[in-house]
Amino acid sequence: MRGLNKVATTRDGRGRARGWESADDRIEGSPSKQQTQWDTVLVWFMRIAALVWIAKGLATWAEILDVLPGGRPFESEPLGRQAVIVYLAVIDFVAAIGLWLTSAWGGVVWLLAATSTLTLALTTPQLLPMSLPFVIAQAVFVAIYFVISFAAAREIR
Repeated sequence: MRGLNKVATTRDGRGRARGWESADDRIEGSPSKQQTQWDTVLVWFMRIAALVWIAKGLATWAEILDVLPGGRPFESEPLGRQAVIVYLAVIDFVAAIGLWLTSAWGGVVWLLAATSTLTLALTTPQLLPMSLPFVIAQAVFVAIYFVISFAAAREIR
């Protein structure tokens, strides 16, 4: 973490007094960061993933609210399955918001949501039954995210 350097109170070229500041703190002096091609691809991927996770969150909430026709009532589910469903209902929406904002915490929360879903689906299918194509699609989403993030980080700016 950078600290502030005390600059003696001096007058700038226009006669204004300058007090506590460092050269890094001045907004007008910082060059604008150019967005690269892979940064743009990563932003679009994160926004598409956000839309998918919003749909996933809505489906989970529909299961909680017993809106889905032909589904078992949420209250009749075992307690462990209810806990998993509520966890996913919350974390999927938080991850979707973070992805849409293209923030670093959004990617982290999304990876937590996706990997916990995959782990639960593969290790305890009685708590989170998922079809194999859905598990594979989610794993592919995570792999694509890592590849695009790696490419964006290595691109020369």
